[in-house]
Amino acid sequence: MNALCITSLCGIHVAIYLAFLHDYDMKGMRQSAAVMKIIIVGAGEIGRHLAVSLARESHSIVVIEYDTKVAEELEQQIDGRVLTGNGATANLLIEAGVAECELFLALTSDSTVNLMAASMAKKFEAQKVIARVHPGLQREEWLFDYRGHFGIDHIFSSERLSAIELSKFVRNPDSLMVEEIARGRIEVQQVRVSKYSDAVGKKLKDLKAPERTRVAAITRGGEHFVPSAEDAMAAGDIVTIFGDPNRLRKLAMRLQKGSGHEEALRVVIFGGGEYGFSLAQMLEGFNCKVRILEIDPKRAQELTGLLSDTTVLHADGTVLSELEEEQVGEADFFIATSGSDEDNVMTCLQANNLGSKNCLTLIHRADYADAISASGRHFGVLAAVSPREATRRELERFLTSDRFHTVKKMGAGEVIETVVSSGSIAAEHMVSEIEWPEGCILVARMRGLQAIVPGPEDTLKPGDTIYAMVAPKVRKKFLKLVR
Repeated sequence: MNALCITSLCGIHVAIYLAFLHDYDMKGMRQSAAVMKIIIVGAGEIGRHLAVSLARESHSIVVIEYDTKVAEELEQQIDGRVLTGNGATANLLIEAGVAECELFLALTSDSTVNLMAASMAKKFEAQKVIARVHPGLQREEWLFDYRGHFGIDHIFSSERLSAIELSKFVRNPDSLMVEEIARGRIEVQQVRVSKYSDAVGKKLKDLKAPERTRVAAITRGGEHFVPSAEDAMAAGDIVTIFGDPNRLRKLAMRLQKGSGHEEALRVVIFGGGEYGFSLAQMLEGFNCKVRILEIDPKRAQELTGLLSDTTVLHADGTVLSELEEEQVGEADFFIATSGSDEDNVMTCLQANNLGSKNCLTLIHRADYADAISASGRHFGVLAAVSPREATRRELERFLTSDRFHTVKKMGAGEVIETVVSSGSIAAEHMVSEIEWPEGCILVARMRGLQAIVPGPEDTLKPGDTIYAMVAPKVRKKFLKLVR
């Protein structure tokens, strides 16, 4: 597609253009073990999307929405109760049945309202309480324990979740998995072991991996297993590794030695809003040269002061001549993160035409994001990320009445998050003193704001949040040790 053709598309409503790309059939959340009583505060883009998805799965849904018109529209869409008013008031929470609530989701666009509503819900004895917050507040978690202070089980920002999804493609160009657990302090990666790596043939106990990193799963010849210290890696293995992001990067590079990704990747981000800013922050510590194109000069100046290793340019990324001037065609990744779906798609088309190797885009409408992901490669878009869908996947793991969360399912097993109970076998014991079942590896321990990959000499305390890679056959044995 030449530049003239691409430019001419700007006159077309992209919404109509995309709608014909793919006959989208929204996938609801996976069936949970039992119907749950769920209260959602806020029926904006995120809240409405969650309410519709959860209602389709036959959960008992109550939505509290301040805007009367929005509430009336949602009431026609879902099989559930919709209450109009302030979700941070005691009377309305009681009317919604907060005392019997199994999952409480505060999802308005106002962090203060969400924190207040979630904190009140916890005092009213709602079982699991989750609040959506501004990404700036989430970035401050290392300074202040918002979860502990407000008594909330989990906080998240849709901007950060979307940035994580986009960063996966950049931080691991082989398109293998990149995830975060333990409030973003521990990273999970899947990498392919190069035949040139010095790890080939070495038993894990002899690997001398960076401190506080862990090899937790291996896929070999289509078979998956949780390794023991006696297992060795082979060339071509896909291994799942956990650890502090900076230390984990060293292990990943060692395992992928000679794979062709040693040079710094050139990344251009279109849009310096919260999505673009969060993404740039994530990429700064990795092997990337990042540039942001931001049309607002005041915001561009602000970003320059906030980002230490990112070049911020005052430029209009929707103008072809400015993309050419900034040599966007030489980028390994062009990522569109503005607030306009139309601008995001069109700039990706422009960047691809100029020669960018990979184009990624943020799409706020979940159905369009799915269409782009399914068909976008035909016109240069590697993938599209929807904030709504990123949030849905994040919250999906809380759809269980069990006292643990399945954070991630993989071939070798699942990453389980749970809390060490007082009086459990593991409590007050060092990791090395506990007879962990074969097929189980501890990959993270959180205590307050601190998260580490636990070593043999670390002691597990009641109240510690722990994460483990667990094979299906030993899940019950693992939980008996810590619950």
